[in-house]
Amino acid sequence: MKLINKNTIISGMFGFTLLVSSCSDWLDPKPLSFFTPENSFNSYEGIKTGADMLNRDVRYFDFYPTSGSADPCILSEYFFSDMGVNARTDASNAPMDLITQITPSATLTGNGSQINNYWTYLYKGIKDANTLITRAEDVEFESEAQKKEILGTLYFHRAFRYYRLVHQYGDIPFITEEITVPRYDFYTTKREAILRQLKNDLDGTVEYMSNNVYIGQVSQAAAYHLLTKINLALGEFDDAVKSASAVINDGVHSLMKERFGVDKNDATKDVVWDLHQSANKRLPENKEVLYIVLDDYDMKEARSAAGLEIKRQLLPWYSAAGMIMTPDGEQGFVDNDEKKNPYLLQYGRGVCTLRSTWYHQSMIWTLDDTDYRHKEGNWIKMTDLKYNNPALVGKKWYDQPLRMYDDNGKSLVSDTIRCWAGWPHYKSNIADQKESWWRGGWADWYVFRLAETYLLRAEAYTWLNKKDLAVADLNEVRQRAGARALDQSEVSIRQILDERARELFYEEPRKCELTRIAYIYAQTGIQADNGKTYSVKNFTTDNFFYDHIMSVTDFYNKGVTAKNGRTYTIAPYHVRWPIALTATSTNVEGHINQTPGYAGSENNIEPLDIPFDE
Repeated sequence: MKLINKNTIISGMFGFTLLVSSCSDWLDPKPLSFFTPENSFNSYEGIKTGADMLNRDVRYFDFYPTSGSADPCILSEYFFSDMGVNARTDASNAPMDLITQITPSATLTGNGSQINNYWTYLYKGIKDANTLITRAEDVEFESEAQKKEILGTLYFHRAFRYYRLVHQYGDIPFITEEITVPRYDFYTTKREAILRQLKNDLDGTVEYMSNNVYIGQVSQAAAYHLLTKINLALGEFDDAVKSASAVINDGVHSLMKERFGVDKNDATKDVVWDLHQSANKRLPENKEVLYIVLDDYDMKEARSAAGLEIKRQLLPWYSAAGMIMTPDGEQGFVDNDEKKNPYLLQYGRGVCTLRSTWYHQSMIWTLDDTDYRHKEGNWIKMTDLKYNNPALVGKKWYDQPLRMYDDNGKSLVSDTIRCWAGWPHYKSNIADQKESWWRGGWADWYVFRLAETYLLRAEAYTWLNKKDLAVADLNEVRQRAGARALDQSEVSIRQILDERARELFYEEPRKCELTRIAYIYAQTGIQADNGKTYSVKNFTTDNFFYDHIMSVTDFYNKGVTAKNGRTYTIAPYHVRWPIALTATSTNVEGHINQTPGYAGSENNIEPLDIPFDE
């Protein structure tokens, strides 16, 4: 990839206010920017500028909060998964009791989850992509190849968003044309029909795309990577192997196996650490990145609203007053003072919005003790921390490792859900540009990496029962991380999910990928690793998504109750999210089906097999 072009980042700022909308105006015909489509998108350069805006918007529907202290959307992908739960135990609307709280009429924004925001943000991007695709038909291109190259980029953005929507909500409205007037006449289209059109779009254009693009723009490899996910979702496993191989064998990309970047001469670090350090992600020598979102604090007009704030989301609330005490009953830490508590500078100050489960912290790491992704220094356990309150100097417990219980079994932690959990420091180690911020600041973030492409191809081979080929791909990723090689007999879809959890935490949309795999089991009837078979007919009440989570979580299956009085619950129908009542009720001239399992779904009608526009 080329070095960053600053103009492409600046052009992305023109659409930000469109993100702050509600589910009731999710397809308002507002222009992409203060330029009108007629004046801006009538040339190749204009269409390319519009595509850059779509790249920028990717930041906000996943990793970056839209304001300081807000929750980034990606957290909700982990609340509905095997890997994490919401640990904001002081918030009554924190999504914990999902059976009670997650309904079509609930306020599923802010601390109440980002379910409704996903719907709004993703459809906003689809609307913008449709505008550009429509306008491209009137542009005079230098060649048919140039036209297909730009269409490939636009189809990528539309497909990227629809791929997420169909694995968040299932059957949804499928709009493929520009919307120029307010519309209230949408109908639902079947998930498979949507995926089939996405595949056709990319199949017809991806070969015309290029890998010689500026960092942060959509590469051909990114398009093939997305196509692989779509092929898997359709059960087209041979096609998934082909599209993944187009990336792996393109001669451009490769797994980073040698030390590189800012800390490459630090012998205490390793290549996994290097891969995830902010300054290294956009380096030309980083051949693993396929698609990345950019965020630069120094570019004031184009930077995100608050940076990543990843430390705030992932780290336990260890420093807060009264949360962690010594066995002698004294305060373990001082809060909000980096001189008295150096951990604030070293690690950050968390509020533990996303609390990792036992599955993520322990269960998936039992195959060996050599994996860089869980080694001391890269992964921080609570017992790695030491009491450092200056008031303890000269006393027994100063500079001693933390303890959860005293010698009599009394808890020394006020809230073990929120204040006692490990985290991957190698990923959360994001510099703070602001003084006394300690949250994780402005930095680039991976969307697609080649490591996931290997895991996607390994999954395709596993569905095809070609485990000898699957294990080779799995081991490419594992051995780079210093983990032991797997044997062919250890290959399974469960093993694929575990390896994705090890490699792709806070990168993959975990809920979507679990739902995609649940659909595959239901569509194919292939026996799952748990011995069960599933069907589309009973998908709402009996699916792999639910069974897998309940087999590995230590919250939803244990009757755990938080300090706010909420008990953690989840149900099989949470394999898909509800569509906001404001989106369905305002569609008075059509009919948007409610997601099965939720109130209103009893009024559903047969969904379409084609885009609504046709």
